[in-house]
Amino acid sequence: MNRRTAACCLTALVLLLAVTATALSLGEVAMSPGTALRALFGFGQGGDVLVVREFRAPRVLAALIAGAALAVSGQLLQRLFRNPLASPDVIGVTGGASFGAVLLLALGASQLLVPLAALGGGLAAAGLLGAFAWRSRAAVGRLVLVGLAVQAGLAAAVNLMIVRFPAELASSALQWTTGSLYGRTWTEIQVGGAAVAVLLVAVLLLDRRVAVLDLGDESAGGLGLRPDRARLQLLLLSIALASLAAALSGPVGFVALAVPHLVRLLAGPPTPGTVLLSALTGALLLLGADVVVLHLLPVQGLPVGAATATLGAPWLLVLMIRQTRSAR
Repeated sequence: MNRRTAACCLTALVLLLAVTATALSLGEVAMSPGTALRALFGFGQGGDVLVVREFRAPRVLAALIAGAALAVSGQLLQRLFRNPLASPDVIGVTGGASFGAVLLLALGASQLLVPLAALGGGLAAAGLLGAFAWRSRAAVGRLVLVGLAVQAGLAAAVNLMIVRFPAELASSALQWTTGSLYGRTWTEIQVGGAAVAVLLVAVLLLDRRVAVLDLGDESAGGLGLRPDRARLQLLLLSIALASLAAALSGPVGFVALAVPHLVRLLAGPPTPGTVLLSALTGALLLLGADVVVLHLLPVQGLPVGAATATLGAPWLLVLMIRQTRSAR
């Protein structure tokens, strides 16, 4: 890790700790950041410990885990597709997660199984895209178009189910169309956090393969790497990260799209160190957005996905304009 990337990682980590302490301390039961951090580890008054550990900490940790997973997934997808517009919410992964969760609710199953259904839906959408890539050997740019079509189709199916929902289920289903951190449990945090940690380690271990693919398929083949197989493996790894994030937070947009660009601006070309920086930046962005939604905006009950999507729309427009100019 070079000095520039190390300095950016250290800065992001300090900011992340500060925002985490702030998120744990704010709410109807106000307390200082120091008191909130002590309560997180079981020290202090019983009421403070209860509020922090049972109500605030799961939401904060869900934001950290989902933000890190989305950012690394977006960075990996953009490198694999060589397209700055590639992200899980563009190629259909988040649409699949929403479809799986809403379908389970429509069938009347327990809401405790909704995160698992979201994970399965995201992986199923990824399977469709991966099968198309493997059988047709489609160009990378065409895969992005296929992903957009998959995303649009799944979004239409989700909207159709919500329209036909009973009124008492509509509010639960809306979480999986906008993205929300509300109601997370420690079981979800432990399982999701462990799985994301394993996948992040795998991304770091396989970073050399991505670097070889960056050289082009001919050069990668000359170095003994099978480009199609390696790209498909890395694609499924990226999609698994995005699906786990969707299982914790719903289909939160903008994070996976924007963070890789911000990291390249701050730290330069991709390296193993920028994977860590992407994870820290994604966690910081999603948790910061959740703090703003909960405590700074006058609208009550606004899901964090609505805030990130509001930021993401103009960002996507700017990226498309820049790509068009670059192509010309």
